[in-house]
Amino acid sequence: MITPTIYKSAICFFLLIICFTFHSKAQTGVKYDIVLTSGRVIDPETNLDTVKNIGILDHTIARISSEPLDGKEVINVTGLVVAPGFIDMHVHGRTNKEQEYQLHDGITTALELEWGIAFLDKWYEFRQGKALINYGASVCWPFERFKAIEKYKAGVNSLYLATIGGDSQFETLFNAINPASTESVTQEEMNKTLDNIKNSLSQGGIGIGIPIGYLKKSKPEEMFEVFKLAGELKALVFTHVREPNIISIQEVITDAMLTGAPLHIVHLNSVAFGHIQFALDMIQSANRKGIDITTELYPYAASSTTLQSPIFSEGWQEIQGISYGDLEWVATGERLTKETFEKYRKIGGVVINYNMKPEWIKAGISAPGVMIASDGMPYAPKAHPRTAGTFSRVLGKYVREEKVIDLNTAIEKMTLLPARRLEGIAPMMRLKGRIQAGADADITIFNPKTIIDKATFENGLEFSAGIEYVIVNGIFILKNGKTVAGIYPGQAVFGKYKK
Repeated sequence: MITPTIYKSAICFFLLIICFTFHSKAQTGVKYDIVLTSGRVIDPETNLDTVKNIGILDHTIARISSEPLDGKEVINVTGLVVAPGFIDMHVHGRTNKEQEYQLHDGITTALELEWGIAFLDKWYEFRQGKALINYGASVCWPFERFKAIEKYKAGVNSLYLATIGGDSQFETLFNAINPASTESVTQEEMNKTLDNIKNSLSQGGIGIGIPIGYLKKSKPEEMFEVFKLAGELKALVFTHVREPNIISIQEVITDAMLTGAPLHIVHLNSVAFGHIQFALDMIQSANRKGIDITTELYPYAASSTTLQSPIFSEGWQEIQGISYGDLEWVATGERLTKETFEKYRKIGGVVINYNMKPEWIKAGISAPGVMIASDGMPYAPKAHPRTAGTFSRVLGKYVREEKVIDLNTAIEKMTLLPARRLEGIAPMMRLKGRIQAGADADITIFNPKTIIDKATFENGLEFSAGIEYVIVNGIFILKNGKTVAGIYPGQAVFGKYKK
């Protein structure tokens, strides 16, 4: 006798068979744009780590399967890791010259979030259709502040051409607005600054870049006002703290706690120095109390910035624990003396600061939740090697050679964690940092046995080794370790307030 329950179960089973058969036939008939076969597919969100085939269709990951897939272009990636494209939240070099080094480091999305960009709407428009990889930026608080100070208004428009398309936009902007870094603002100028920030957010800004360390004399109450605006809008704040010390880290944590502003502290290794574990403990304690704070670091025991910046104002030797000989002039590779320090500080340019210890880097890399970000500088032959090798260095030195973290954890720090951190302010990041059906086809494919950074402090920039393929929005931009010429698949990443 067939009971109603058995009858219903039989109907359900029959329908499942029909659906499975239909789905299989439908998938069998698909010809994907690209098929990646037999790669070790790692998706940090679902903990997938197995050999699979991937079908890419219309710029999207359409299928992940153990079954063979039919494709217009089929690439056998046996023995290689197929990972989400690496996401770098902290770059200063943002032309295609730097982007080529970035894609050879596995990066598919590179964002200028610490400083942000002036004339944000014009910059997004200028980069459209020209980028090798995905790009985006935060609102530049120092520039919006500069625009608001009455005495500098006349100089704003003259910055436009110099800061939008040139190779030296970052240094040009810094030099232009640096005189305003010591100026106090009136209440009217403060209000104007906040209005300027809101306007730039409406142009697509991904949160607010607040590099307080370059405007050290800005008053704490001014900073609090900017954080308060960020808290009201839930606009993510990216900050270089006022001084490289624990007190300055406590300042931004306190502002975030009191205002509800989501906070990301950049390059913790070069602002906490030997107190990095203490800084990590504070951030984790804040997280346990529901305070939204994250951080990042780069895997080198040296930093880099402009010599004319307030970073090298009086007392810098004591603050950083270094002296003149620990500074390297990027233009020539020479180590500085008191005489050359004073000479070059007047001229302006970039230096490398040998001011950290390897054990501080290991402590940061191994800490849960800490992301990897390069702080990559604008191109120069002897630029800091982080410009070209940050992500490959983590995978080669700290995963394979020194086993500080495992491969899956490293990939999570480079992909899923930054994507999750940004998706609240930039919703399109929800489709990045993952290898899943429906995600953007931003994919990095590398050899875990050979990946390593090749750029060095001594010899300058060089493409990393072991990155074999990079796909951006479903299009190959790197094949067999070589840049694919004449294509520009990079797309803009906008903040959620864009109108």
